[in-house]
Amino acid sequence: MDTTVADPLVGQVLDGRYRIESRIARGGMATVYVARDIKLGREIALKVMHANLAQDEGFVRRFIGEAKSAAALSHPNVVAVYDQGSDGHNVFLAMEYVPGRTLRDLLNERRRLGPREALNVMQKVLAALGAAHRAGLVHRDVKPENVLLTGEGNDFQIKVADFGLARAETDSKQTKTGLIIGTVAYMAPEQVLSGDADARSDVYAAGILLFELLTGMQPHQAESPLSVAYKHVNEVVPLPSSVLPGLPPQLDALVAAATNRDPAHRPPDADRLLGATMEAARALPPDIDQRLAGAVPGRPHNATAVMQAPAFPQHDAGRPNYVSPGLLRQTQHAAPDDRPLADRLLAMFTGRYVLIGIGLIALIVLGWAVWYQTAGQYSTVPKSIVGMTLSDAKSQLQGKGYRVAVGAQRISQTIPKGSIVSTDPAPGSRISGGALITLYPSSGKKPVRLPDLKGQSQADAQQKLSSMGFSSTISQETSDDVAKGQVTRTNPAGGQTAQPGSDQITIYVSSGVVVPNVVGQPTQQAQQLLQSKGFVVNIQEQDAQDGQQKGVVLSQTPPANASANKGDTITLIVTKQDQQCAVPVVNWFCNNGNGQVQVPNVTGMSVKDARRTLHQAGFNVNVTGIAGDTIRLQTPSAGATAQQGSTVIVVRSP
Repeated sequence: MDTTVADPLVGQVLDGRYRIESRIARGGMATVYVARDIKLGREIALKVMHANLAQDEGFVRRFIGEAKSAAALSHPNVVAVYDQGSDGHNVFLAMEYVPGRTLRDLLNERRRLGPREALNVMQKVLAALGAAHRAGLVHRDVKPENVLLTGEGNDFQIKVADFGLARAETDSKQTKTGLIIGTVAYMAPEQVLSGDADARSDVYAAGILLFELLTGMQPHQAESPLSVAYKHVNEVVPLPSSVLPGLPPQLDALVAAATNRDPAHRPPDADRLLGATMEAARALPPDIDQRLAGAVPGRPHNATAVMQAPAFPQHDAGRPNYVSPGLLRQTQHAAPDDRPLADRLLAMFTGRYVLIGIGLIALIVLGWAVWYQTAGQYSTVPKSIVGMTLSDAKSQLQGKGYRVAVGAQRISQTIPKGSIVSTDPAPGSRISGGALITLYPSSGKKPVRLPDLKGQSQADAQQKLSSMGFSSTISQETSDDVAKGQVTRTNPAGGQTAQPGSDQITIYVSSGVVVPNVVGQPTQQAQQLLQSKGFVVNIQEQDAQDGQQKGVVLSQTPPANASANKGDTITLIVTKQDQQCAVPVVNWFCNNGNGQVQVPNVTGMSVKDARRTLHQAGFNVNVTGIAGDTIRLQTPSAGATAQQGSTVIVVRSP
């Protein structure tokens, strides 16, 4: 995993759904990250196109179209594409995350594979490519780096990745500012010459890959990529046995057939090459891997004696899917039979070989009959179904001819919600064709009771929920009783139950107490209001200037509507009051001796606070306005004098 360079995308959430956790690798077209799908609660791989390519509208349009085509592929050996989208300048693919390593890592560790193990790997790679070819897609970049291995030891699963370069066969030329996209070591001659590619180009790359698995090296080696490309166009791929003596001739035949420089003479698609590979695997000696374990490869070399593999007819439906015996004989460079044709035909149909042939045919027919009655008409429930999404599992089983039913959801601590937990019959069970298989999807993890997080810091609350398997979002709200930066509540609330990995928790964090507006209010009135909300009041007096009312607040710090905590100090700049009231009515209002009282300023207050303030000043209150809880207007206005016991009209609004 690439952690050497800080990446600005790590930690971001794309499209409001995919939270990027770490970077895996960076390639020529995109960077791949491990991310979490917040909506479905599952780990995914997120492939983000490089910014310079994302600016090319045509390239992005093709990228999106190819992503939709790749998403339609459903095969156990293909890395699934879940989603495609964009967020600002970031164009991305959401794909299945396959933990483990690549085939390149395995080759670096082991150098080469035994023939039987190499063919086992190739069968899975070709099965994936065959699914793409049947869907009309060409991969275009088959190489060890795009073959992913997951599992322990030699018991690993194989998935082919990076169908981002794939294109429909009807539009196969793919360039970017004149540059052919693909990896030159595995590139077919027609790709080098014109950029054209079809299923046979993938077959060529698969042949190069098989050569490398068998020998531990690539067939064409040179000092520059341009020189390697030249060799693909002008030189025949050497036989693997010329590098590693002792390799069986059927392996030479496979490589020669797949890497023919003329596309018309190659197998037409991966399915045909897969059939030939399976036939070659059955003909391998049982101990071939052990026999060649200590063999030391030489260097690839071309010779005029190396044969060019005979053509595979491109549209011959009757041709069997294996390499012909004639091709195998050519790879052994057998001497020509100089006998007359009549003598050779007579030898074919007489003698003990006829009896041996008849006996072998009888044994084969008898063996097939016994096999079909005991095992051939049966198959097993695929183990790979567990962990698949319900739609993928149904599609795969129905595609194989099975009937499918869906059972009740089952709790699972490991399988994501909506994916398959178990089947009936169980995975690996023996079943007949067309049998009914019941799928049981996961309902997710067992619901747990949420803790009460009120009063905790935001970081502590997030860590607590994360340790329980929940993702969370943050929202701010004011609070008169919870300090700024601390949790006021959660949704769902503490004490309620929620499902880890599926439900998202909203954490509400206090932004503090809102400082009321006291500018224009009498000094003592403003002081009492602020103290009632838990603030400490610092009063600074100054002489009233011309036109300024005496004994009122000129300014306040912090300003009105700012957020603060209880216990914070609010500084008020006020004008001096020259003399004491002639007749005190309440502690902050003055009576001039004839029943006239100064009207306090209640604009900006809540209806409740305004009523209390005016009643304490000796006035009756008439509240008008359709809705709202904040006083916007008052009559008489603030600072005016009015008869004690008279009515002050206040107007409220939102």
